[in-house]
Amino acid sequence: MYKILTLNKISPSGLDHFDKKLYTYGTEMEAPDAIMVRSAAMHDMDFDPATLAVARAGAGVNNIPLDKCAEQGIVVFNTPGANANAVKELVLCALLLSSRKIVPAIDFAKTLKDKGEEAPKLAEKGKSAFAGPEIMGKKLGVIGLGAIGILVANSAKALGMDVYGYDPFLSVDAAWSLASTINHAKTLQDIFATCDYITIHVPLNNETRDLINAASIAGMKDGIRILNFARGELVNTEDIIEALGTGKVACYATDFINDKIIDVPGVIALPHLGASTPESEDNCARMAVFELVDYLENGNIKNSVNMPAAEMKRTAANRICVIHKNIPNMLNQITAPFTNANINIADLLNRSKGDYAYTMVDIEDEITADIVATIKNIEGVIRVRVLK
Repeated sequence: MYKILTLNKISPSGLDHFDKKLYTYGTEMEAPDAIMVRSAAMHDMDFDPATLAVARAGAGVNNIPLDKCAEQGIVVFNTPGANANAVKELVLCALLLSSRKIVPAIDFAKTLKDKGEEAPKLAEKGKSAFAGPEIMGKKLGVIGLGAIGILVANSAKALGMDVYGYDPFLSVDAAWSLASTINHAKTLQDIFATCDYITIHVPLNNETRDLINAASIAGMKDGIRILNFARGELVNTEDIIEALGTGKVACYATDFINDKIIDVPGVIALPHLGASTPESEDNCARMAVFELVDYLENGNIKNSVNMPAAEMKRTAANRICVIHKNIPNMLNQITAPFTNANINIADLLNRSKGDYAYTMVDIEDEITADIVATIKNIEGVIRVRVLK
């Protein structure tokens, strides 16, 4: 029986896909085989030696100690694309909110409470302060063409915008999903200099932190509107506030609040609502469950953020899965015990990612305790599992 620890409330739409004969789950679980999490902080957790995997029902994994997990042979999964439509819809909403000054207009309308018959006249008199441009025909720059960026680009194009996309790491599958009418921006500077609106959809790392800063803003059009529904740290807070004050930036819409931007004129700050839909939560939970089941039962790794992708159909009765350091001669050492025992290998897969690698070996013969012990004792091997 596989034991799954849930650190947050996980949608039943996902949990119901666990075979009740093989899995049990709950918020209290001793020595869990796997952990499911949404937003719970895990950096101070001590992981049980039995724990094989962590599945994040969502895309962001900043609440999970990825390096610590990798060192202990714990595969960390996320669910990219499962909440993409929810975020896309909120970005489209933000496009309109940033243009038409809808939020200030709503706030103004509330001040007319108890004005009686004067309210309609006061509304007509005050509405000119909230005029804003239409998005049709305007240029939108989409930085990052992953699952969300592509949906935003295609939808904005359908709304009549002239869309420019920038992503130097665009995958072949993503390219097939992108409308052929999206303009290809070769550099970030092309986006900055050309577009009336910019929306950011890239992961946060050392290269993307403060992507939007004083220097990049200086190369943008006057009155630019910037949308950030990816990660707060992609935009330098001090620089965006200064640009809003000078009018260089007309509006900054973000799903990531910090104390400094709250109540700044021109800021639309939302409390991280991107994936807050029942459909998104269901999609993320289902994907996380499917990833865990395939790994626990078959050893396959899909959508891991700290281990290489590795999928191989079962071709024999027994499978051994090895997480190890990505160093020379590991594959020869892992297969040597089978060769020495005159055991034929039916199939083999070896994949690497950064400092870590993963090897799966399928054989028809029984995988003996001696073979397992020999592989475990290889320097650089982190975890060995046998699946039957």
